[in-house]
Amino acid sequence: MSEPTLTSLVVIALASLTASGLTLFSGFGLGTLLMPAFALFFPVDAAVALTAIVHLANNALKLGLLGRHADRTIVLRFGLPAILAAFAGAALLESLASMTPLAEWTLGGRVLVVTAVKVVVGAMMVLFAVIEMMPAFERWAVPPRYLPFGGLLSGFFGGLSGHQGAFRSAFLVRSDLSKESFIATGVVIAILVDVTRIPVYAGSIGTVLQEHGGLLFVAVMSAFLGVWLGTRLLKKVTVRAIRVTISVLLVVLGSALATGLL
Repeated sequence: MSEPTLTSLVVIALASLTASGLTLFSGFGLGTLLMPAFALFFPVDAAVALTAIVHLANNALKLGLLGRHADRTIVLRFGLPAILAAFAGAALLESLASMTPLAEWTLGGRVLVVTAVKVVVGAMMVLFAVIEMMPAFERWAVPPRYLPFGGLLSGFFGGLSGHQGAFRSAFLVRSDLSKESFIATGVVIAILVDVTRIPVYAGSIGTVLQEHGGLLFVAVMSAFLGVWLGTRLLKKVTVRAIRVTISVLLVVLGSALATGLL
């Protein structure tokens, strides 16, 4: 594990601020953008776990700002299955992290290690980045009767790699919610998933929290600032070029992670 430096603090602070702001009015989630930044400095399972803590703190703030608009019926139909699936996904992540390396290769005299957890999480990064780039995904909406199934999908991938927002949005968009209610309902569901998966990650983050609590604090504070700025821009429309650019970067980072370059 590399020692966090001023550079890592700046990178994670900027990623956290930007990602948390974008979650309020774009298709990108905090975990999607912040986890790769953590993965530059920490093992993948710890990166997912640390991102989950920032994600929970970020959503707690949004809950205070918008929580009164949440639809309780949808929260129950989607959130309860998501809790069960999140536990399974998080347990799978911990199991993958404990596996022996799959392969090793060298590049420029550097030994690169390919592990199961890197392959799976890297593949998830690439998959969801590609999905975000597909125009058809923006129009993809699932009938409300499938909300429990959506909860299972969103919860499982949320626990496994933190990618819960894409499925959640696709399953909630047809629920006839106002913008405020859509955001608030998603926030409550995300919190349910986070409080389920974080205890499962305990083994991955204990040492990291003891040694680098300051880094996590910077990420949380930056995310709070991003939420505040995002609420000021809630009515703005996201520029698609920005989404595509970020998606391409995520594909590159996910590929690098899966092949052992990171």
